[in-house]
Amino acid sequence: MPRSLAPAFERFCQANTGPLPLLGQSEPEKWMLPSQDAISETRMGHPQFWKYEFGACTGSLASLEQYSEQLKDMVAFLLGCSFSLEEALEKAGLPRRDPAGHSQAGAYKTTVPCATHAGFCCPLVVTMRPIPKDKLERLVRACCSLGGERGQPVHIGDPGVSRGKSPEQGSKAPAAVSGLGLQMPLRFKELLGIKELSKPAYGDAMVCPPGEVPVFWPSLLTSLGAVSSCETPLAFASIPGCTVMTDLKDAKAPAGCLTPERIPEVHHISQDPLHYSIASVSASQKIRELESMISIDPGNRGIGHLLCKDELLKASLSLSHARSVLITTGFPTHFNHEPPEETDGPPGAVALATFLQALEKEVAIIVDQRAWNLHQKIVEDAVEQGVLKMQIPILTYQGGSVEAAQAFLCKNGDPQTPRFDHLVAIERAGRAADGNYYNARKMNIKHLVDPIDDLFLAAKKIPGISSTGVGDGGNELGMGKVKEAVRRHIRHGDVIACDVEADFAVIAGVSNWGGYALACALYILYSCAVHSQYLRKAVGPSRAPGDQAWTQALPSVIKEEKMLGILVQHKVRSGVSGIVGMEVDGLPFHNTHAEMIQKLVDVTMAQV
Repeated sequence: MPRSLAPAFERFCQANTGPLPLLGQSEPEKWMLPSQDAISETRMGHPQFWKYEFGACTGSLASLEQYSEQLKDMVAFLLGCSFSLEEALEKAGLPRRDPAGHSQAGAYKTTVPCATHAGFCCPLVVTMRPIPKDKLERLVRACCSLGGERGQPVHIGDPGVSRGKSPEQGSKAPAAVSGLGLQMPLRFKELLGIKELSKPAYGDAMVCPPGEVPVFWPSLLTSLGAVSSCETPLAFASIPGCTVMTDLKDAKAPAGCLTPERIPEVHHISQDPLHYSIASVSASQKIRELESMISIDPGNRGIGHLLCKDELLKASLSLSHARSVLITTGFPTHFNHEPPEETDGPPGAVALATFLQALEKEVAIIVDQRAWNLHQKIVEDAVEQGVLKMQIPILTYQGGSVEAAQAFLCKNGDPQTPRFDHLVAIERAGRAADGNYYNARKMNIKHLVDPIDDLFLAAKKIPGISSTGVGDGGNELGMGKVKEAVRRHIRHGDVIACDVEADFAVIAGVSNWGGYALACALYILYSCAVHSQYLRKAVGPSRAPGDQAWTQALPSVIKEEKMLGILVQHKVRSGVSGIVGMEVDGLPFHNTHAEMIQKLVDVTMAQV
């Protein structure tokens, strides 16, 4: 590349170290052509380089000798390639894709943009290997042992089709979601945007057999797009498959460096599309500790029988990949009072929404129409008192049909273009098998509940939308995932058990605790180097662990005391006792809820 562009290209590589691991560069006027003895005999006479003129590839060359004068004013960059990765996979027990070495591994252009710098801009290019499901975590760990960003995969699962366009002009959205600035649809936008694995941009296609999972790594062929983007009068690049063997040793991480903060765990978070996420062992253990803390049973309801391992971890991993989240809450258990709502639910929903806002995700809350004014005032007061940084749109849904639910969730009712990619229910009344809604005392409150359950049912049939339910008694929306355990172990469970399931069921002694724990788990994940790199696809800069905006958005005793005080001002009652006061589910804020909040934050912030 011309020496005038060398500093900018070096910084471009440093900003995108996953696909462009810079090993070194030559000094101007010290470019050395490889002697013929240095080129393997099988390559003699074959094209070794592509020639670029003003951004266009204009031909291939077997040698650069005819450009010796121009090369005196050029700088050569050496980038690490995927052969080192192949060796790591082979040592871990995965055979090379072409033992004879005759084919060139396929590489795919994605819709993921690299971080731009001084005219250099291009999409990420990736390579793919199908990995047997039963070897997935072991092989991913083997690759990560290479050190740096080039060994860690950038995506595991369906590469998806990017659908990141804004709604078309003139398209009609339901009145409840119009005017909110929700730039959906975003289906699979966080994936790679590869339409067909059978059509690579470079090399030979790879087949992904049944029982194996496509795993993608960043490719140095990303550099070809960068060369084109700068539109320099003259540049050269090695043809894919033509590599230079160096005497540099692989940057394999020393055994002592493979700490729990760098060792990945792989978790399946979606079946349609097939999607896995990764986080470090250390981050995963912290989130499991949060899950254990919130699962205590202060009301002796028997919720221990409902617990499923790693639901909080998987729910938070899925939320970390979401771009637009719809949260619902509201359990009108006090049907003889106005308002009939309880103090469990809204604080957890607002705490989660606050942290999602800090992560710059779209977020809205959906409630019963009769309770819209109440929740609107609660949110306004929360902003005024500093609990929330900005307003949260409050939506309603009256239902009516499957088509109505799909129209609410998707632009023009098209399941290919959903407006939301994750639904969360926190202490939301859930529909029982007989179609009614029951409080814990087996009282039917159906007349007070809108059919928001229909949105969760519709989401099950829309690829790319995941869901989480948070509950403490089994009659909450989403608890259909554990309904058999609810029927066997929870008082009145045979009647009150929610029949509508979510993808993830987070069980907590008090549902608010589940909302706090989800916010804390997201903080842990975004502070995890392994997960953060996976989210950004190894391109662009990473944010420092403990980012101030994230820290301020975490739940705190002070903020949650203010939040509960707001509910009390609006005459919202405690769920168990019916008291209008500083308690939730009959438990005092001080000495119970405050203590839980502080414990969750202490675990979250430990060693960040």
